[in-house]
Formats: sequence, structure tokens, C-alpha cells
Amino acid sequence: MHRFIVVGGGAGGLELATRLGDRYGKARKGGEPRASVTLVDRYPTHIWKPLLHEVAAGSLDPFTQELPYAAQARWHGFAFQQGELIGLDRAAKRIQLGAVRDDDGGELLPPRELDYDTLVVAIGSTTHFFGVPGAAENSIALDTVEQAERFRKRLIAACVRAEHQAPESTSAGVATSGEPRVQVAIIGAGATGVELSAELRNTAEVLSAYGLHKLDPRHDVGIVLIEAGPRILPALSERVSTATEDLLKKIGVQLYIAERVTEVAPGVVRMASGKSVRADLTVWAAGITAPSVLAQLDGLAVNKLGQLIVRRTLQTETDDSIFAFGDCAACPWPGNERNVPPRAQSAHQQATFLFRSSGNLLDGEPLPEFTYRDFGSLVSLGHFSAVGNLMGGVIGGSMLIEGLFARFMYMSLYRLHIAALHGYARMVLDTFAHWLRRTTLPRVKLH
Repeated sequence: MHRFIVVGGGAGGLELATRLGDRYGKARKGGEPRASVTLVDRYPTHIWKPLLHEVAAGSLDPFTQELPYAAQARWHGFAFQQGELIGLDRAAKRIQLGAVRDDDGGELLPPRELDYDTLVVAIGSTTHFFGVPGAAENSIALDTVEQAERFRKRLIAACVRAEHQAPESTSAGVATSGEPRVQVAIIGAGATGVELSAELRNTAEVLSAYGLHKLDPRHDVGIVLIEAGPRILPALSERVSTATEDLLKKIGVQLYIAERVTEVAPGVVRMASGKSVRADLTVWAAGITAPSVLAQLDGLAVNKLGQLIVRRTLQTETDDSIFAFGDCAACPWPGNERNVPPRAQSAHQQATFLFRSSGNLLDGEPLPEFTYRDFGSLVSLGHFSAVGNLMGGVIGGSMLIEGLFARFMYMSLYRLHIAALHGYARMVLDTFAHWLRRTTLPRVKLH
């Protein structure tokens, strides 16, 4: 049997493994499966990464949304191997996985090697700190559920602690009279930073309503959003950026635009202009980079961002049997100066493309070329609103949308991801179950 290995269980990787397993991994009547499909990820469960800002704000309980890879594998005809990609032997067509350890540091699974005929790398991206002093040590990134949960717990602790401490007029890092008692600084006003800032405003109000603190959620809980570029949401259109900026100001988010962060110290963020911002908690959402392991994979070509360079077939420049897509791949976008952008819709389109071209691969036929279609972008501002633009195949042009319709479109993105993993019938049931949980639980996780 042909051996497919998909490394990376993010949105695109898991969708691809699921569809390959459904088509090739299940035994047909009177025969054997046509291929074996194995998914590799360093974590045991999957969560849709665009939801992590909601986990950090407490408006989403990750344990109700996590999907065990082993269960998905059992249901859809593929195998799952937990482990981190640490090496590649292209001549032997073999990958090396590192050991998996438990919470106490004991070895849970030993280092292993897996053989492949076709390897697909979809390990996503990681936070880029740009060498800013103190950024990695004194701020929290939102790459994993564990990081998001850590931020949420620290936020609740900071609010509870601040209620019983009188404001003091001292050096940076401590609130002065008239300042917010708790202040969160978010560095980077891309989609993650903007969405988190809005969700945190809602969180502050809910925590106060449930009595976890008696602080004024608008005056005593400050949210600061810092962007080095000339406007927020630099990857989106200026119309979307302007509309979002107006909405953020209405809900009390303080914006620092064109301010480059030069240091993140305990309790304070310093900028190149000489300004400084007190920060009880700091979130770093200023950029992404490819995982460093990609540059060490047996001669595979990478660009200056560390992404694997691929052709329009999504095959790597160096090896026809190795494919890459999503944030970790630099894929050409004909007619544009830049590559296909690192968005969830890109990974979804590329996963669908690879699934459709897998038949060509198995039959030894020429592979088609991938063409990215930009359907627009949406940004959620929690229960306050949503804003975005629809483009291309949706309306034949570009249109700014906001409010209820934009919120509906934003929520439908996740529902489409669920449908890709489980089918539309289970997606409908999951939506109903999610609505029931919302009616019986607080809107923010309180512990």
C-alpha cells in the first residue's frame, strides 16, 4: 500500500488526513485499503487555532471543543502517532519523531522512525519575537491551549488581587491614582490581537457581574493594543482597519499605533518613541515564523522566514515526494507579489486541493496546480460586533460587512471546519449542543 504521512494536526492537516483516510484507508468490500494514512502531531488533541483568543479570554472552554486525534483516526480510517518531527532521511524516505514525555518529565513514548511514500508537512507556525529583549520571558504567546489557559488564569488572579490592593503612586509596573487597577497590554494588532482585546472587554464585564471582583470593568480594567505599523489589521483592507478601530475605541480599548516595542520588562512595555505602558499581563501577538526544524530537514529549501519553498503543485522544490502547505509553506500566488497568505482559509483550500490531487499521485498522472482564491477576511469583536470584507467568488467584488451579518459569517467558518471533519449531520448536532451549553453555563469560565 502507498504510505501517506501527514505531519501536523492543525485545521488543514487534520482535514487532509480525515479525507484521505475516508477514501483510501478503509478496506473496500473484497479487498484491502488502497493506502495507509498516518497523522503525526506532538499533542494528543486538536483545537481550531483561531479559537485560542476565546480560550484566553475565558469565553470558550477548550475541553468542550478539543478533538482527540486517536478518536478521529478510529472513525476515519487513518492512524495517529503522537510525537514531534525532529528529523528526515530523504534517501530512506523516513522521518524521525522525538520522545513524548508526561507532565512529570517521564518518557511516555520513545523516539521513533516512520517510513513514507508521500510526506505532507503542515506543522503551521510559531510566535516570532523579533529578538525584542524580554519578549519571550515576560509575555505570553497564544500558540497552544496551555498558553491560552495560563493567560486566562493569570487574568482572573490579577483582578481578584487588585480588588484588595489600594492603588499606589510609585514606579512603572504599579497602578497610579486614576489609572486602571489591572492593565493588559497586547503587542500586535493583527487578527489575534484585535479579537483578544474585544473578548477581554467582555470578560472584564462578566467577571464583575458574577462577583469575582468589584472593579469597574471599564475604568479599572485597562486594555492596551500596540501596533508597530501605521494601522491595525495591516494584512486587511484599510476600510476594515478603520471600521475596526472605531469599534475598539467605543468599547474602551486604548490604541498605540506606529509604536515599535523595544523591551518587555516585568510590569512594563517600552517603545522606541520613549513611551512606556504599565502591564500586569502582556500578550505577544506581533508576528509568526516557521518552526526552526524545517531548516534542518535534510536539505529541503526554505525561504528567509524558514518556510518550505513549494511549487504550485505544493511539492517542495527539493523533493517531489514531499509536500507542504499552510503557514509552514511558501506557496506562489500568481498575479501577486507575495505568496499565499497564512490564513485558515488558505490551509483549508490547500488541504482540499491535495486530497483531490491524491488520485493523480496514486495513478502516476501529472499533478494539477493550486490556485488560491481570496474570499475575504473576518474579524470577531466578541458579542460587541464583527467586521470584515467579502471578496472574489462570494460577491464578485469587495464589500465591507459588519454587525450581525458579519458575526454570522464569522461563526460559520468554524462550523464549516466541523463539517469537514465530521460531516454536516454531526456539525448540526454539535452546533445545537454548543447552544445548549451556552444557555446553561456562564458566558465566561470563572475558575
